[in-house]
Amino acid sequence: MKKFLVGLLTVALAASMLVGCGKKEEKTKTDNSLKDVQSKKELVLGLDSSFPPMGFTDKKDNIVGFDIDLAKEVTKRMGIKLKLQPINWNSKEQELNTEKVDCLWNGVTYSKARAKEMLCSESYMDNHQVLIVPANSKIKSLKDITKDTEVGIQSGSTAADAADSVKELKNSKIKLLADNVQILNDLGHGLDAAVMDEVVAKYYTKKDAGKYKVLEDSVAKEKYVIGFRKDDKALCNEVVKQLKAMAKDGTLKKISEKWFDDDITTIK
Repeated sequence: MKKFLVGLLTVALAASMLVGCGKKEEKTKTDNSLKDVQSKKELVLGLDSSFPPMGFTDKKDNIVGFDIDLAKEVTKRMGIKLKLQPINWNSKEQELNTEKVDCLWNGVTYSKARAKEMLCSESYMDNHQVLIVPANSKIKSLKDITKDTEVGIQSGSTAADAADSVKELKNSKIKLLADNVQILNDLGHGLDAAVMDEVVAKYYTKKDAGKYKVLEDSVAKEKYVIGFRKDDKALCNEVVKQLKAMAKDGTLKKISEKWFDDDITTIK
């Protein structure tokens, strides 16, 4: 019996040592993410360069946008340069985890599934999936959508998921198209309405004043975040720290009003 108890205690002690080593390893694991970007004096931002107004290529072949202006100001305050790296958005997690980019910052919508793949920052603005119609449309709200209403949605977008959860839209004639530019071109010329990100809809109602109108109905609510590698907490915290400083001194509001005529940021 004594031998049995001694053996049992030995196994227990060994197990506790193994657990202790695991905990110790976790505690001593070094996060060099902030030091790394400071050392190379550059933050590489991965984006889809065709998503106005968050990040897109203008007529002069420059990448511009709301997120771009935010990132430029953040990196300026960090004392480093910003490198804009267009990527294949369908393989964004791979681009991030193979260290081709330091972060994903281009209208990244938070989801539980996405949070398992990357470290998501605190949300810096809300987004909604909204209905946009021609300015002279008789459609005033979701209640006016019928089974004969032709609604344009970008294929593979969160707008498609949102529309599928709303009875009026689910029962309408959904037309899946390649991108929002094509959808807006067809709005009023075959399409009666469209569902898209509020930020995109507001950008185009400002750009093409009098051509479209955004209805008050919110189809779905979303949050925009910045994506980092799972272990890069130091870098994430520094970027959020700078955004909060920008919110405090009014810079965030100024940039938002430049692109949206309103302060739609949420970070404080």
